[in-house]
Amino acid sequence: MKILDVFPERCTGCQACMLACSFATVGAFSLTKARIRVAKFEEDGVDVPMPCFHCEKAPCLAVCPTRALYRDKDTDAVMLDQNKCIGCRLCMIACPFGAVHYDGVNKIVYKCDLCYGDPACVRFCETKAIVYDTPERLAQLRWEGKAHEVAAAVKEKALVRR
Repeated sequence: MKILDVFPERCTGCQACMLACSFATVGAFSLTKARIRVAKFEEDGVDVPMPCFHCEKAPCLAVCPTRALYRDKDTDAVMLDQNKCIGCRLCMIACPFGAVHYDGVNKIVYKCDLCYGDPACVRFCETKAIVYDTPERLAQLRWEGKAHEVAAAVKEKALVRR
């Protein structure tokens, strides 16, 4: 089973993920309709993609009084059944990542559905800051990234000594 993960150090803040998401889900390029958000920390020069992580023990699932949120059997994504949702927004309060959103015009809650197993945010992230893969492959990618950092530090230290 694949999971969604982010590598904030790769994010440039271009928001292509947000535009791809909104187009895939509502058919329009709208940053406000995207299911993923990019948190920008201008002072630090850091941008962090903030998708729904479809938590194993999803707090949003636990608080939904109508069971409008459920786990998809094929993708393991936390999905939302709009027909069961009463708009109480408890899921928004419960989500530790702010990944459940509210459309005040249409009076509906919305969240990531992983594009039913082929997330648009992943496909259009040029820097691969958002990745959808197996936990084992994601662990390997993190290990490789850290190994490159250590190698660069060792190389830099060796150059300074010369």
